[in-house]
Amino acid sequence: MPSYRKMASGVVLGLAAAGGAHAQKADPYLWLEDVGGDKALAWVKEQNAVALKELQAQPDYPGIHERLKTILNSKERIPYVTRHGDYFYNFWRDAQHTRGIWRRTTLEQYQKAEPQWETVLDIDKLAADENENWVWHGVSCLYPKGEQCLVQLSRGGGDAHVVREFDVATRRFVSEGFNLPEAKSDIGWIDADTIFVSTDFGEGSMTTSGYPRIVKEWKRGTPLEAALTLYEAKTEDLGVGAYKDFTPGHSYQFINRQIGFYASELYVREGGKLVKIDKPEDANAYTVRDQLIIDLRSDWTVNGATYKQGSLLAADFKRFMAGERRFEVLFTPTPSSSLDGVSATRSAMLLNVLDNVKNRLIEMRHVDGKWQRREVDAPAFGTLAVQALDPIESDQYFLTVTDFLTPTTMYLAHAGNDERTSLKSLPAYFDAKPYTVQQHMAISKDGTKVPYFVLMNKKARLNGKNPTVMYGYGGFEVSMKPFYSGTTGEAWLKQGGAYVLANIRGGGEFGPRWHQAALKEHRQRAFDDFIAVAQDVIKRKISSPRHLGIMGGSNGGLLVGAALTQRPDLFNAVVCQVPLLDMQRYSKLLAGASWMGEYGDPDDPAQWAYISQYSPYQNVFKDKHYPRVLFTTSTRDDRVHPGHARKMVAKMKDQGHDVLYWENTEGGHAGAANNDQQAQMWALTYAFLLKQLK
Repeated sequence: MPSYRKMASGVVLGLAAAGGAHAQKADPYLWLEDVGGDKALAWVKEQNAVALKELQAQPDYPGIHERLKTILNSKERIPYVTRHGDYFYNFWRDAQHTRGIWRRTTLEQYQKAEPQWETVLDIDKLAADENENWVWHGVSCLYPKGEQCLVQLSRGGGDAHVVREFDVATRRFVSEGFNLPEAKSDIGWIDADTIFVSTDFGEGSMTTSGYPRIVKEWKRGTPLEAALTLYEAKTEDLGVGAYKDFTPGHSYQFINRQIGFYASELYVREGGKLVKIDKPEDANAYTVRDQLIIDLRSDWTVNGATYKQGSLLAADFKRFMAGERRFEVLFTPTPSSSLDGVSATRSAMLLNVLDNVKNRLIEMRHVDGKWQRREVDAPAFGTLAVQALDPIESDQYFLTVTDFLTPTTMYLAHAGNDERTSLKSLPAYFDAKPYTVQQHMAISKDGTKVPYFVLMNKKARLNGKNPTVMYGYGGFEVSMKPFYSGTTGEAWLKQGGAYVLANIRGGGEFGPRWHQAALKEHRQRAFDDFIAVAQDVIKRKISSPRHLGIMGGSNGGLLVGAALTQRPDLFNAVVCQVPLLDMQRYSKLLAGASWMGEYGDPDDPAQWAYISQYSPYQNVFKDKHYPRVLFTTSTRDDRVHPGHARKMVAKMKDQGHDVLYWENTEGGHAGAANNDQQAQMWALTYAFLLKQLK
């Protein structure tokens, strides 16, 4: 799938419908959108100095910073791997490899406590040799041997990257190979001498979202300008990409037109033509061997039968393309359950189901034209993740199991039975015995029940005095599930803090319906849910406004920005990370146009009428009292523009509010480009929260 699919508040005081977006005053802080401008960077440097001086002087900072560096660089972390040919590859960063090494081992070695690793590419050495600020951005290798690879490298950690062909056998880049200059490219192998390429081909070749709109077939030894155009999406589309299914006997080439974030068209390439696959625009479709799999995001009526939103359907691919519309329903959601993911092995499909925000696995096998179903006896207490070793040749898969208090463990499992072998496990970064996990339910403004998790010390008294940080996201159908974090344990729980994870609408915890309930004009529901969880935390006396803080990043930054401006009375600290905040201009900044399916179009007066009601940047006022805020972002974030955070800080400071700002000069949308930067970012964050909430 194209990279943009991997990437992954009513206020009475809003500037509502009267004149729409066009009635707004000129923005006096627009100059801060000049990402690399001298004036803007001088302002950033000044803000950074203030924040660092205060937060690094906090008594908690040095100890937290050193402990987090140790955790993040620990050699005991699980080295997650991907199979290419006979080897299992891992990208690894630690104190000796700041930028990281791409390395490999065998499955036999990987099962040992101390595998023998073979370095394939050293990014620190490469960056030094070429005097470039390289950050690893991923790799695509040709199936089945995996010896020809397309390495993606980013300058400073942004989404834009260069593509360079790499020969694993010789450990060298192929100078006259498939190489692309910096762009938000999407590439995929067809065969040893041919690739799909979507990139910046020059004027008119990019969408308004900043992604390629043209996909071509590029033959080895020919100039990129001579590549054969296969498909052109529209300028207002999100983008386009292509990929090949290499399954013997069921090998197909697909082109995916991504119309918006949730709408797409899928074409199969047959000879010299493209044939459109008849699916709903908002459904995902793909092949698994001879089956076409369709994941529904809305109800779909076909031949008089209606298939429910959130269902997973299967049909014989060839017969479907010939016109037959006969489906088997592999999964149907319930009020408490949704489909969290699908993984294919050689002879089975593993459905990862989320039931009341806890995972369970179902194994499906297509035998003699019929589907067989089996519940997998997997741990049912937290989060499960499945990764097939090789979906074409193997029935083995990695099963990763985690929750808030149990160090993440990876098992080697086999489709067809429940036997599994423990491969790797995180060490206990913190003593989990003193803590307990509870799941509660808050009632939102419209009566909807909203679940949330609370992680806190068993001996903590319900007196409203526990320093508590509440995290949320609430967008893009992303589910907030239990996770194990040494950072949270050491930097927060160990300091006496409680941690709350809110499962608000806009996320995917209960499938497409939970997400769609907070789209566009209904966005306020996500903010209402978050506020309801905060009120429930206060009502239960877990915490109180004096000791309650909130934290969120990206879309979650918008969430906490809205909570800040709407209910400042509920909180005493806000951490707003790589945020969206100026919802009047978001669609004009970097990848913002691609999210109009989520938020709406601010240039449409009817849609600005509801967006303006919650847009944090337009709803922060001089005469209001706000909790203290730490805004963090990255100069190199080329997904969510750093101008959002910069302008909000400048405006709030000019209004007389007490806020702190830290902008990392590297790091992309993750906010940090390496482990040391991550340690600094989180140490600053938790030093701020401890100061405000204890």
